[in-house]
Amino acid sequence: MINTGDTAWVLTSAALVLLMTPGLALFYGGMVRSKSVLNMMMMSFGALALISVLWVLYGYSIAFGDDLGAGLVGDPTQYLGLKGLMEDVTSEAGGLPPMAFVAFQAVFAIITVALISGAIADRAKFGTWMIFAGIWATVVYFPIAHWVFDFSLDDHVGGWIANTLVAIDFAGGTAVHINAGAAGLALALVLGKRRGFGKEAMRPHNLPLVMLGAGLLWFGWFGFNAGSALAANNLAAVAWVNTLVATAAAALGWLATEKVRDGHATSLGAASGVVAGLVAITPACSALSPVGSIVLGAVAGSLCALAVGLKYRFGYDDSLDVVGVHLVGGLVGTIGVGFLATAAAPAGVDGLFYGGGVDQLWRQAVGAFAVLAVSFVATYAIGLVLQRTVGFRIDEEDEITGVDLVTHAESGYDLHSTSGTRSGAGASTLNAGQPANERKVTA
Repeated sequence: MINTGDTAWVLTSAALVLLMTPGLALFYGGMVRSKSVLNMMMMSFGALALISVLWVLYGYSIAFGDDLGAGLVGDPTQYLGLKGLMEDVTSEAGGLPPMAFVAFQAVFAIITVALISGAIADRAKFGTWMIFAGIWATVVYFPIAHWVFDFSLDDHVGGWIANTLVAIDFAGGTAVHINAGAAGLALALVLGKRRGFGKEAMRPHNLPLVMLGAGLLWFGWFGFNAGSALAANNLAAVAWVNTLVATAAAALGWLATEKVRDGHATSLGAASGVVAGLVAITPACSALSPVGSIVLGAVAGSLCALAVGLKYRFGYDDSLDVVGVHLVGGLVGTIGVGFLATAAAPAGVDGLFYGGGVDQLWRQAVGAFAVLAVSFVATYAIGLVLQRTVGFRIDEEDEITGVDLVTHAESGYDLHSTSGTRSGAGASTLNAGQPANERKVTA
């Protein structure tokens, strides 16, 4: 029998997670320079369009088809085009129609690909990005989703991290965030630094967009984490509360770190701290108490605030701090389970600080670093091949002009009149009676 209440919750959660990709587009779009805002947002929307199609054609089958051996990849032909899933009213999730589970997992695949784009802002060809997104999802994300999210049930055999290693990753600290963060680092190394990196100021052009995007991400993330319970139950409620408090603590931790280090607590820091906390609690929200979630969030906020500066020390240009927030935050959250998990939480496992020893800790570490290594190596290889064949990075002249105009023939902000004499006369009228400095701005 289909549980209509659980089905409604899962479909609502899927819609919330889908909203996260436009939210990410706003978050990333506000952080780049004005000449790149449309391209940055298009990379998220492009991923949304492409991965949706690939997920239906074969992505779901690779991730959740019967394992082909060693827990590494599902059968890509089993659910090709989602065959057989519309008629079946039973589900591995229990009480859910299979298509509800298909929908929920689809939006995870979409945002994972979109997250990578922040590492290569201002300098990537959109066409090559779309080719990369399709290849990367096929070769990297779909198999890793099988490792982490596909649990063995009855006659179905799933992935090795979920079933053999038995690492806890409730909603995607490894498959989503460590995966995307490692891929972002690899692509940043392949494409190289932006022109003027480390010499010119590359400040966010629109901080209200950044904060709006962060707010939408926080809102949608309740579907991401609480929705991963796949039911409207106590597990979902615990995940919801833990997501709330860990994120709040991370924002406070980031702001406190900024204040001590720089003397200012910034809006960009608040938004970034929110995302860092969301990333960290994602794998851990079923295994921690609310107090443990506060501790994890505060640690993640502070460490990620420090980690974003590593790119200047080591000389890689991770444009929008995908490495500092998603890779580091994902590692903190995934490995943190091994320290802060409590058997009182729904996952029912004690970590090191609750008397559980290092058993869960080593499992968490192996899962985290296995995904990191595979994602980095595979992404570097894919990016390098694309760079040397079709070309991945835009020309220097185009980078100076701005990727929006060169690639999309558009500008995010049409602030200058271009329609001839009448517009010029209008501009003169607007300037009448204004101080000289204001006239200069509006002309």
